[in-house]
Amino acid sequence: MLSGEGKVLELVNPAVIFGSKSNRSQIVIIIVVPIVVSVVLIVIFFCICLRVRRTKKKLETGKLIPGSDDTDEIGSAESLQFDLATIRVSTDDFSEANKLGQGGFGSVYRGRLLNGKDIAVKRLSTNSGQGDLEFKNEVLLVAKLQHRNLVRLLGFCLEGSERLLVYEFVPNASLDHIIFDPTKRAQLDWDRRYKIIVGTARGLLYLHEDSRLRIIHRDLKASNILIDAEMNPKISDFGMAKLFVLDQTQGNTSRIVGTYGYMAPEYAFHGHFSVKSDVYSFGVLVLEIVSGQKNSGFQHGENAEDLLSFAWRSWREGTASNLIDPTLKTGSRNEIMRCIHIGLLCVQENVADRPTMASVILMMNSYSFTLPVPSQPAFYLHRSIGLDMSLRSEYNSGATRSDRSKSNSVIVMEYETFTEPHPR
Repeated sequence: MLSGEGKVLELVNPAVIFGSKSNRSQIVIIIVVPIVVSVVLIVIFFCICLRVRRTKKKLETGKLIPGSDDTDEIGSAESLQFDLATIRVSTDDFSEANKLGQGGFGSVYRGRLLNGKDIAVKRLSTNSGQGDLEFKNEVLLVAKLQHRNLVRLLGFCLEGSERLLVYEFVPNASLDHIIFDPTKRAQLDWDRRYKIIVGTARGLLYLHEDSRLRIIHRDLKASNILIDAEMNPKISDFGMAKLFVLDQTQGNTSRIVGTYGYMAPEYAFHGHFSVKSDVYSFGVLVLEIVSGQKNSGFQHGENAEDLLSFAWRSWREGTASNLIDPTLKTGSRNEIMRCIHIGLLCVQENVADRPTMASVILMMNSYSFTLPVPSQPAFYLHRSIGLDMSLRSEYNSGATRSDRSKSNSVIVMEYETFTEPHPR
């Protein structure tokens, strides 16, 4: 091309200056990709460092669960964690005025959060045999369980030497404060007592069969049954609880934990426990609720003997109605006698003879269900000679069920003499 001065002007191709599209794309890729990769690597490195730091902190504070394959198992409960300062304020620094009771592993205090919600705080003793293992066990257990007849865990605290569990506050305290008090137990008519028996049975059934874990409480007793404002029972204190995988039915331990008087013989003597161990404890509890007296301190007239022995002897003699609390002026006598029968079935010496909690619920709900004849309970005491030594030798030698059942055919089914067409 000629200019005005006759010079030739050369047109430069833009592609020469800026390069082709493919060249530009390559340049962008070369610049952007390393930047993106670098950012991703930095984020990953930061996440790894944060995770390692958190895991190390948990190890140092003892928050990991021994034997757990998932080191973040307690992480699901981290949102429930309370700080110690909050709990101190709510309980007025664990004042005696707020103390609800003293247990084997520590004290329980009433508290009130800033939002006005009442709570119950279980403070683990520093010298308690429970220690971190049972504390973590209880935290994980209760956090995973949801049932109207189980006490509800609101949170926990792990700070320094303090191990605290925060529960819903249950206004009527524990069953033992009511049922064993000569004045207070008069407030418990039969309908309320039956409601407590059935609710406790349903809570145990959930623990044994209906939850995604199979749990054996191992310390079921009146003081571990809390009563709410509507007189619904709530099973508490899972510090002793033993987890089973769903295909396990029994286990054994060299560490016997629980309360004598409620402990099944195979557990007390040999450390063998199963869901039937809880069934035995439930049977003792039922007889205590019917009679209004403790198993270990039962008093009938001038005769002092344990509750199970008196219940069994009265049953064999056809006078089981003597077991009924005199303050029970009303209520279905048929229902009361059936509960005594079920209680005796639960405390039988032979593990295989005891019903499951599912069977117990069926027995209570259906009067068409024929109850088997109970056999002699464990730890049976004769009035005349004290401890029945033959029972112990029979238990240790493994006597047959047929040997023990020979004397059972004369038992009088007293409750069958009452006619009530409409069961509960």
